[in-house]
Amino acid sequence: MNQMRVATGGLLAAAPDMLDENFMHTVVLMTAHNDEGAMGLVMNRPTQLTIDKLMPNHPVLSTLKATVYAGGPVGLDTLQLIHRAPHRVPESVELAAGVWIGGELEAVAQWMVEAPEEAERDLRIVLGHSGWSAGQLEGELSQGAWLPVAPDAGAIFDGEPIVIWRRVLRSLGDHASGLSDLPPDVSWN
Repeated sequence: MNQMRVATGGLLAAAPDMLDENFMHTVVLMTAHNDEGAMGLVMNRPTQLTIDKLMPNHPVLSTLKATVYAGGPVGLDTLQLIHRAPHRVPESVELAAGVWIGGELEAVAQWMVEAPEEAERDLRIVLGHSGWSAGQLEGELSQGAWLPVAPDAGAIFDGEPIVIWRRVLRSLGDHASGLSDLPPDVSWN
């Protein structure tokens, strides 16, 4: 049995040559990886969808324009809350140092109204997820399709989503030097 596992809260950076449109230049926050398979959430794919359009019947969220992120191509009927403010969102679970998942939706709505700048910085509303069947992610890791990265709350929340992938690759150090500058297909040069 292959023991290559990505820890809960760890990150996966797509290899520069990954051409799958669902994952090209993405960073995935891992929420589970075990013998049954793996699940994660893409953290750097903001959509054109805003929370008011997603939840038009909610008394508070229907009035807010917060960006919704595409967590992956699976479970598009599921919504996840990723944040770094457990004091604001009761009932959330810590995935890694400084990264929390879930919590009370009403508390999130209240946070977004009371401190909109803080919520915009420290909250990701994620629709859908990424999933791998048993052994699938291990195979992709062994082929070099993904680069595992230690948990890093700053990589998820600090800065614009468009720069997350490059910043995460650069955090891998000298052995990954230059990877963030490669196009997905070297023939594009």
